[in-house]
Amino acid sequence: MRVRRGGTCTAALVGCTLLLAACGPGADAGVAKHTPVQIADAPAKLPIPHGKGGRTPDDFNGDGHRDLVLDDLVKAQSHADDAGIGIVYGGAHGLAPGARQLLAPARYAARTKGQLPAVFDAEATCDLDQDGFTDLVVSTDPPYDGQGQPPVPLQLLFGSPTGLTPAVHLTVPARSRFGNDWPDQPVCGDYDGDGAEDLVLHASAGQLTYLRGPFSRRGTPHAATAPIPSTGELPTGPAADVNHDGYDDLVVRTAEGAGKASIVLGGPAGPTRTTIALPAGIDIALGRFGRGKALDAAVGTLDGTSLRYDLPTPTRATLASPGSMLDTADFDGDGLGELVSSGSGLKVFRGRGTGLSTAGMVTVEPPAQGTTRVLAVGDFDGDGRADLAVRTYRGETKDTVAVYRGAKKGLLAKEPAVTFSTSEFLAD
Repeated sequence: MRVRRGGTCTAALVGCTLLLAACGPGADAGVAKHTPVQIADAPAKLPIPHGKGGRTPDDFNGDGHRDLVLDDLVKAQSHADDAGIGIVYGGAHGLAPGARQLLAPARYAARTKGQLPAVFDAEATCDLDQDGFTDLVVSTDPPYDGQGQPPVPLQLLFGSPTGLTPAVHLTVPARSRFGNDWPDQPVCGDYDGDGAEDLVLHASAGQLTYLRGPFSRRGTPHAATAPIPSTGELPTGPAADVNHDGYDDLVVRTAEGAGKASIVLGGPAGPTRTTIALPAGIDIALGRFGRGKALDAAVGTLDGTSLRYDLPTPTRATLASPGSMLDTADFDGDGLGELVSSGSGLKVFRGRGTGLSTAGMVTVEPPAQGTTRVLAVGDFDGDGRADLAVRTYRGETKDTVAVYRGAKKGLLAKEPAVTFSTSEFLAD
């Protein structure tokens, strides 16, 4: 899944249900102040907390608390333009919906050939410049005349004590590109083991672009190699050190949808080493579901979920449940990961010493009717257990975001710690 898999949120008003759309810091010009979308019970306006930097994932302001990326916001009215990307900042007690930032293209996007992009989509999060503040990689739609190689569609927004800053173009040297495809599908990871985050991008024709970090604030990589031959050309995140050798590894797919996939192992030269074949499937999650020495893989299809335990030489198993959208996190804090499936309902399968099983499965009941998908997983309230953030889509002008806290017993709290609507960004 895409990043998605990004930062998540926590609650400033713990245990309260907030049906909100309040003003927040970083208000952007050009957004309608009065809309047909109902705005009710707005929380008090909160400033973005100033941090000093650290190592917390998805922490754009560096205050030690995870933040949430919202890539799909409610619109003022049906068929209206996309407002941009929303960021909800975390605090000591969790998500603080009033502390937010709207990344509207008119204010935060970089121009290409003098034109601002209409598309501004979140793709990946990581600390690209090693300053202790998480950065955001976004995709855009730069102008292209159809001749030669198209412009690079990716832009970088760097984190800072006051939140994310306006974007710069990602520099992809010509020697690192291959063919005339857009260089996109970014996946962060430390593939060469030097402690700096790198980026892998799609090139074309079974090739990948590999950019070594750290990156400058102008968007330039520390180094760039020639395109890397690969078993596929669609990198998929998040990356993970599958075999615990100190190098992040990468899932690469041959096509969108239910295509074949493999894991390309990182090493001193980057993600160029032996590949591990995986079954064809719609989505893939890497986690520690059993008690093997290495990580495991779950590959979801419409018929069931194929499991590969203890990579890179795995044992095989099957979970009798469809898995078209998969995520993994340790919700009960026991050191084993759970598997979240949101393809057909929202189900959580517990990690056990013997692996995943349908026994003890937890079904999450969203607080609203509609189509529910996972936004992010991670420890957003600092209790050592991962939490689950989901969004229920109820039409272009209605949605509900809910965060469920991880629990030692039962995996997840039955009621969300906080709920809100992304319509709050329409007030900015």
